[in-house]
Amino acid sequence: MEKLIITCALNGAEVTREQNPYLPVTPVELAEAAHRVREAGGAMVHVHGRLPDGTPTQSGAVYAEIIKEIQARTDIIVQTSTGGAVGMSAEERLQPVMLRPEMATLSAGTVNFGRGVFMNDPEMMEHFGRTMVAQGVTVEIEAFDVGHIYNALALVKQGILPLPLHFDFVMGVPGGIPGTVKNLLLMAESIPEGCTWSVAGVGRAQLPLAAAAIIMGGHVRVGLEDNIYYTKGVLASNEMLVARVVRLAKELGREVATPDEARRILRFPERSI
Repeated sequence: MEKLIITCALNGAEVTREQNPYLPVTPVELAEAAHRVREAGGAMVHVHGRLPDGTPTQSGAVYAEIIKEIQARTDIIVQTSTGGAVGMSAEERLQPVMLRPEMATLSAGTVNFGRGVFMNDPEMMEHFGRTMVAQGVTVEIEAFDVGHIYNALALVKQGILPLPLHFDFVMGVPGGIPGTVKNLLLMAESIPEGCTWSVAGVGRAQLPLAAAAIIMGGHVRVGLEDNIYYTKGVLASNEMLVARVVRLAKELGREVATPDEARRILRFPERSI
């Protein structure tokens, strides 16, 4: 079994400091959080830009500062969001890709997101895919339901994205696929042979889905974007959530990947960053 890649989604676009005071917001705070995550055993961080008051932003300047600060402190992989926040335009959401990060997310379908609608129509997905490939950015497909997997494979059929792909199954979002182990098995069995996958369980789904992914040979995403609690009523930090997955993996006999090992597993092209 491949070594386990642990990704930490540090902040997202929705969580606030009022909900969890450990939430990193500024580029320096995100960089310090990324360093702690790396020390705890994480190989990759997924980041969203925020303004100093916590407002979500896809500003290229903000993301450039985040990437610079993280890379000054650690060798961890920096994965930028192109999801941004509900209501942002496609061009606004694409700004971080123009910085040529090592990896970026491509949301592979429209989904109800709580009381909002996260729009990703076919034209937008095609545009995002072509832009990421042109910039030499490795794509992570974010699938909020099983149909999103087939949306991504349609981009492969059109010659926009290459195989193999890496999928992140985002499970438990109100409006998306529920976060059950049965559904995780369905998602994992729906991707082509040779592709890799991770699971991001939202809220209480995070821990059981992480344990299942370790056993099934997938990879794991945790972090405050998806879940602000360690246990019921006990607030988490990002590094606490990562350290727990490391302990689980050790108990289950699966080694944890370093950032460089993760780069090889995910087939990152060799380039100077």
